[in-house]
Amino acid sequence: MSEITAIGQIAINMKDAARATAFYRDVLCLKHLFSAGNLVFFDCGGIRLMLDIAEKPEFDHPSSIIYFKVPDLRSTYERMKTSGAKFEDEPHMIARMPDHELWMCFFRDTEGNLLSLMSEVR
Repeated sequence: MSEITAIGQIAINMKDAARATAFYRDVLCLKHLFSAGNLVFFDCGGIRLMLDIAEKPEFDHPSSIIYFKVPDLRSTYERMKTSGAKFEDEPHMIARMPDHELWMCFFRDTEGNLLSLMSEVR
C-alpha cells in the first residue's frame, strides 16, 4: 500500500481566466507556471495551484478555504489591499498558543472564492 506523501495540486474554480490570472499573479504575486486551454497553473511554495473553469454546473461552486502563510501579515495585507484585493476583515488574532499567536485575515478572489492570509507570530 502506498502512502500519501504530499499535496501535488490544489484546484480553484474560476469563471474568467484573464481576470483570475491577473489576480493570482499581480495581487497574490504567485509565479505563473503555464496555461493550457481553460487551465491556469501557479506555484505557491512548491504546491501547484490550478485555476479551472468548471466543466459541469454541479462542479461550479466555491472551493475550500486556502490559507496562504506569510511572514508579515500586516504588510502583505496592506500591499494586497493597495493592489485591489477585497478583504472580509482586517488582520486579527485567531488564537494564542503557548509559543505563538495565530493571526489571519480573509479575502475573496475575483471569482468569489474565500481565501485567507495567515501568520504565526512568535
